[in-house]
Amino acid sequence: MLFGGGDLIGRLAQLLLSLPAVLWAITFHEYCHGYAALKCGDRTAELDGRLSLNPMHHLDPVGALCLLFFRFGWAKPVPINPGNFRHPRRDLVIVSLAGAAGNILTAFVCAQLVRWVPSLFASYGAQQFILIMIYMNVGLAAFNLIPIPPLDGSRVLYVLLPYNCLNAYYFLERWGMFIILGLILTGVFPMLMDPLSKIILSVIL
Repeated sequence: MLFGGGDLIGRLAQLLLSLPAVLWAITFHEYCHGYAALKCGDRTAELDGRLSLNPMHHLDPVGALCLLFFRFGWAKPVPINPGNFRHPRRDLVIVSLAGAAGNILTAFVCAQLVRWVPSLFASYGAQQFILIMIYMNVGLAAFNLIPIPPLDGSRVLYVLLPYNCLNAYYFLERWGMFIILGLILTGVFPMLMDPLSKIILSVIL
């Protein structure tokens, strides 16, 4: 089963608790991309209606289901135009990292709520929800920080690579989704995510 332990009703309850966590994680992730782009001088996301906290503006059904069941997934990418950035290379890194930063911030705030206001989480359901929020956001951040196109970490890689290595990047960009799919099917992708997730968790917890 996708959710270990407990009876069927318990697993269904956990699935229902995961839904708002998924919607928040992907929505805030994409909103942060758009907001960072706006602050860097690019209004493309705003003009496209993507500078919004409405989940329906960002939802990719397949990516949301993957995040719900497997703890890594994606949303519809926010459109950006680096040509509008005031400092294109620097701003591309800022915008690329903004989504993961938003997820890590969410996980950090949730962890601090548990630490400083534990009475809010006296019930089992509340405890499960806050844990799901933390792990869902950490998982989405870790997934997107892996430097394989079209994931956000690849944009940082693109900026940092010397020009004589860009052909390798373009190769990854062309076949990136197939590479990611292959890594997922072979079980390699979780092995890449786990160390990064543990580092993020150790910082926020």
